[in-house]
Amino acid sequence: MVPSSYPAAQHVMVLYTGGTIGMQASANGLAPASGFEARMREYLHSQPELVVPQWRFREMSPLIDSANMSPTYWQQLREAVVDAVDVQGCDSVLILHGTDTLAFSAAAMSFQLLGLQARVCFTGSMLPAGVADSDAWENLGGALVALGHGVAPGVHLYFHGELLDPTRCAKVRSFGRHPFKRLERQGSGAKASAVPMQLGYQQHRQLAKVAVMPLFPGIGAEQLDGVLNSGIQGLVLECYGSGTGPSDNPEFLAALSRARDKGVVVVAVTQCHEGGVELDVYEAGSRLRGVGVLSGGGMTREAAFGKLHALLGAGLDSAEVQRLVELDLCGELS
Repeated sequence: MVPSSYPAAQHVMVLYTGGTIGMQASANGLAPASGFEARMREYLHSQPELVVPQWRFREMSPLIDSANMSPTYWQQLREAVVDAVDVQGCDSVLILHGTDTLAFSAAAMSFQLLGLQARVCFTGSMLPAGVADSDAWENLGGALVALGHGVAPGVHLYFHGELLDPTRCAKVRSFGRHPFKRLERQGSGAKASAVPMQLGYQQHRQLAKVAVMPLFPGIGAEQLDGVLNSGIQGLVLECYGSGTGPSDNPEFLAALSRARDKGVVVVAVTQCHEGGVELDVYEAGSRLRGVGVLSGGGMTREAAFGKLHALLGAGLDSAEVQRLVELDLCGELS
C-alpha cells in the first residue's frame, strides 16, 4: 500500500444505521437487525492479520433499511458524528449504511459537516454479512484499514477497495460488488472564497423541504405546479443534456417564474451520467435561466439535493443561497 500523507486514524467511532450489511431473515424478508457489534468483533478477532485502529460502536435508533432514509435521520447522523468527534474524542467515524440511499446520505453529510477536520467514511454491502459471497466484511474491514492508513479530512465513500468522493459519485448498479461509480461530470465551478459561519458543522440546522423532479417528454405546468405548490423550499430539476427543458411551453415557464417569486430555489442538473449543465448554450436552457433556474453545473443529483438541504436549513437569506448554489463548497463542482 502506498504510504499516506495523512495521519492514521487512532480512534474510530462506528455508527451502525442498519442496511443490508447487518440484515437478518424475518417473516417478511431481510430486515435490519440489532447485535451487529458482537458479529463485527467476532469477525475482526478471527482476522489477526487485519490491522485496524481502535474502535468503538454505537447503534443508531431506529435501525433502518436505507430505503427509509430521510433528512430527519440525517440530522441525527450529523449530531452523532459531532458527538463522536467533539465530545468523545474520536478522530474518525465509520458509518455503516444501506446502499440504496448511501450516495444521498454521504453527499448530504459532506455539506452538513463542513469544517470538520475528522475523517468520515461511509460503507455498506450488497449482501448481508454471513451469507455466501457477501461483500460485507471486505468492505467493513477495508474501510477500517483505509482509515488506519490515513485519509484526508472530510467525507468519503468506501466500497470494494475504492475510496470515492461522495459529491461526485452515484449508485449505478443494483447488483455485484461495484454498485458505486464516480460520474465524469464537468468541474468548472469557482471555489467559494469563504464558507459562511452558518454552514459550519457545529451550527444547528433547520429541516428543509427539498424535492427532485426529472423532466420527461410531455411534462407540463400541472405536474410542475403539483411539486412546487407542495410547500417545498428547493427543487432539483433534472434537465435534459446540458440543461434544456420545454422552453416553448409558456405555462411551464410561468410555473417556474411563480416559484422564483415565492422564493423556491430551483437548481438544474443534467440527467446524463457525464457532462453537466450550461444553461446559456441553447435557447431551451437560457429560457430556464430567464425564469430563475440556477445552474447546477456538473453537480450530481445527490450532491445538489444535499447542498440545497444544507443551504436552506442554515437560515441563509435567499440571495446568499442562490449565490452559494453555483460556487464549490466541498468538491461538488470541482
